[in-house]
Amino acid sequence: MDSKTKILVIEDDKYISNFIAVSLKKENYDVYISQSAADGLFMFSSYHPDIILLDLGLPDQDGLEIIKELRQFTEIPILVVSARGQENDKIEALDMGASDYVTKPFHMGELMARIRVAERALALRGVNSEETIYKFDYLTVDYEKRRVLVDDAEVHLTPLEYKLLLLLIENQGKVLTHNYIIRKIWGYEAGGDNKSLRVFMANLRRKIGKGDSGCHLISTEVGVGYRFLGE
Repeated sequence: MDSKTKILVIEDDKYISNFIAVSLKKENYDVYISQSAADGLFMFSSYHPDIILLDLGLPDQDGLEIIKELRQFTEIPILVVSARGQENDKIEALDMGASDYVTKPFHMGELMARIRVAERALALRGVNSEETIYKFDYLTVDYEKRRVLVDDAEVHLTPLEYKLLLLLIENQGKVLTHNYIIRKIWGYEAGGDNKSLRVFMANLRRKIGKGDSGCHLISTEVGVGYRFLGE
């Protein structure tokens, strides 16, 4: 089995796509380049990449439509790399199903870090879904007994906090928007509940944090949402 991660870059700017391709190949990734939506979808079905880097401003189709189409049949990590840097653009792409969002111009080091997050998410999916115990760093979650431990000491979570933690773990490495979390936890969309979400998230972080160092397992994407084990 080929151990290299395969990355499909869908980007119509030749300079940017070549820059990304050269940088990724130096890091031992297999890279495929497409300059249109139609060709990108064809290459996806032909080469079965592990990760997609997607520009939104494609000549033949908006990148948001590509995300929507792909999410009908695959959960492959999709990292948007776009000049659309407004908060609403990020939220819309992430709500559509994008895994992450990098705004142009970008530093290659940041993009590489985001790719590593996606790789960790892929590795997590590869773990047997029937496993009843999840472990990462100092955190242990026993799904069968509904127990959460920090350095082997049990911490008490409310039912909602526990549900929130499981949602974050299930989407490890992916940015979850406020609206997405609210829909999954409360079952509806309501912008006014962002305040309640922040309160619950603060309580969860406090409970699964370690002493004065706090909780480094959950990162905040300002104005957008949260990521479990983000960079």
